[in-house]
Amino acid sequence: MSRACLICPLLVGMTIAMFQAAQPPQIPGDTLPAKLSLAAIPLGLDSNRPVPKDNPLTEAKVKLGRKLFFDPILSADGTVACASCHQPAHGFAGPSRLGVGLGGKEGKRNAPSLLNRAYGSAFFWDGREASLEAQALQPIASPLEMGASAADAVKRLKLHKEYPAQFQVAFPDGVTSANLAKALASFERVLLTGDTRVDRFRSGDVQALNDSERHGLWLFESRGGCWRCHSGGNLTDEEFHNTGVNWEKAPIDLGRYEVTRQDSDRGRFKTPTLRGLTATAPYMHDGSMTTLDEVVDFYNRGGGKNPHLDAALAPLALSPADVKDLVGFLKALSNATDRGWQNQQPRGK
Repeated sequence: MSRACLICPLLVGMTIAMFQAAQPPQIPGDTLPAKLSLAAIPLGLDSNRPVPKDNPLTEAKVKLGRKLFFDPILSADGTVACASCHQPAHGFAGPSRLGVGLGGKEGKRNAPSLLNRAYGSAFFWDGREASLEAQALQPIASPLEMGASAADAVKRLKLHKEYPAQFQVAFPDGVTSANLAKALASFERVLLTGDTRVDRFRSGDVQALNDSERHGLWLFESRGGCWRCHSGGNLTDEEFHNTGVNWEKAPIDLGRYEVTRQDSDRGRFKTPTLRGLTATAPYMHDGSMTTLDEVVDFYNRGGGKNPHLDAALAPLALSPADVKDLVGFLKALSNATDRGWQNQQPRGK
């Protein structure tokens, strides 16, 4: 066989592999319940869900935002939608280690869950936006995500056969970038999860957790010190901490520092919620941990040593049995609706 005959199949294989690697993620279909409740607040969450005065929740906005969320029309070439990275089957998080956008371009951070972001005060891992509305437009303009701009997306929406009328129903002034952001944010505000076995236990159902999970709860609130950052109804302080995840890897992701340019923010990332964990792997801002056992082992070691490590972190001296119990408790913070999510009704209704 000639050398050319040997090389050609290799080149073809390399070309196919490169083509496959360059594909954007598939867009999941909308399998959510036909109607999403605007009023339902699951057990365990603050009943006073924050909603801005200039963007009150309405069914028309949520319906529009939902359609836009699954529609690749917002991306430059019509191949990527919000749902490409924030997949309902993965707790509205990304299933891959890093986010993948237009043309298969890989970002540098994991796509976090959108569940309970209605309660957020800072958005993105580095907290560069302060509202869901501001957050909603960022992926559209990112060259690593949708590769377009809000203005370009608005032009396409205005030319669409259905969207102008749907925007008119939701907003008197029709299709604008501000209304695009408000519609997407409205949909995200009804993506709530709660009513877990932990919530039921804390509400008086002592049989909701087994002995191992109850011990895990005790560890969470005592020796583990997890409560220091994972506090409140949504189990996050919405603050930024340096835990030293992959600090030794170059180039170092400086996190919050890239926004503030304050030395104290080097390597700090926003505390994520612990709700829905069984659906949202992989974990950490860089998606570097695939199991909750890895996460707990990491904190048991005291995090990743570096000059800016959060003062709250120190080795925990948890035994293998302790680690197992703590992981069991963390899993009890999820429920069956977090994977293949469905909007929940308030407990007892």
